[in-house]
Amino acid sequence: AKIGFAEGDVTNYDLVKKVISEFKPDAIVHFAEQRSAPYSMIDVEHAKYTIINNLTSTLNVIYAIKELDKNIHLLKMGTLGEYGYPAFRIPESAFVDAVIQGVRDRIVVPRWGGSWYHWSKVFDSYILLYANRLWGLTITDFHQGPVYGTRTEDIVSEELFTRFDIDDVWGTVINRFCAEAVTNHPLTIYGSGLQKKGFTSLEDTIRALAALIENPPEDGEFRTVHHYREIRTLNEMAGLVRRASRQILGYEPEIAHLPNPRVEPEEDLSYEPERKVLARLGIYGLTRVMDEEVAVMLKDLVPYVDRVRRIEALFKPRVRWRD
Repeated sequence: AKIGFAEGDVTNYDLVKKVISEFKPDAIVHFAEQRSAPYSMIDVEHAKYTIINNLTSTLNVIYAIKELDKNIHLLKMGTLGEYGYPAFRIPESAFVDAVIQGVRDRIVVPRWGGSWYHWSKVFDSYILLYANRLWGLTITDFHQGPVYGTRTEDIVSEELFTRFDIDDVWGTVINRFCAEAVTNHPLTIYGSGLQKKGFTSLEDTIRALAALIENPPEDGEFRTVHHYREIRTLNEMAGLVRRASRQILGYEPEIAHLPNPRVEPEEDLSYEPERKVLARLGIYGLTRVMDEEVAVMLKDLVPYVDRVRRIEALFKPRVRWRD
């Protein structure tokens, strides 16, 4: 089938309504938001842009669905970073039972974002939950951790490569480590390196999204989904990239711990968000093993090492949360 494409800004409500009315989708996958935590922390203008852009886009989509077709399934990209690092295991649910001052109630799962970007995602989740209660919209609130990888089974040539960000503002940590490795730059760990993240490969992300689209919630249901495949500390990730570098590049880059520009826990915390929904849909285990995928990433980066070297000054953090 021919793939249609419309270029525009999702903060333009008339455009959103026009596209939805013309395409008549069964599902909408909403990724159209400012996606960088460091970008949101640069200054007041970047903070305002992040909040206004992200919330406006979500409001436009839900109002367009309400006006045009309430049967559309909205799959919205959130982030596991919405929750912060609570002492309790993060439930895969919008609500949780709690006892406050001796009184039991059912409350929205507590959240504590770690940047203005993360708070925009928190507000998104509240907006979606309220829209579900108001209008009975069918919504999947999809939360996952950092994505890594250069390939899926459909990316078979250079022309199909996705973007691969490696700098301190847009790049994810594994991407940055791999870019540093191919230039024999020290792997830059921000802080202690004990911070835990739930990682997933690009291929596994695509498989999870496809399963959620093909298996929508019940009409009028609000479904929270957590997605990650492997929990690693930053120190473990750096060690993994060093081992892969020895195999692929013939050397092991050094490791450099830099002062953490972020405000986040750096001790070894228990971290394992609940994840049941995708397992019930048959999505579990690993399509791509991190050790093997990092080796593929290094091989894919080697032909572009000169391009990477031109921006290696951007490996070190320029944006500090408390500045």
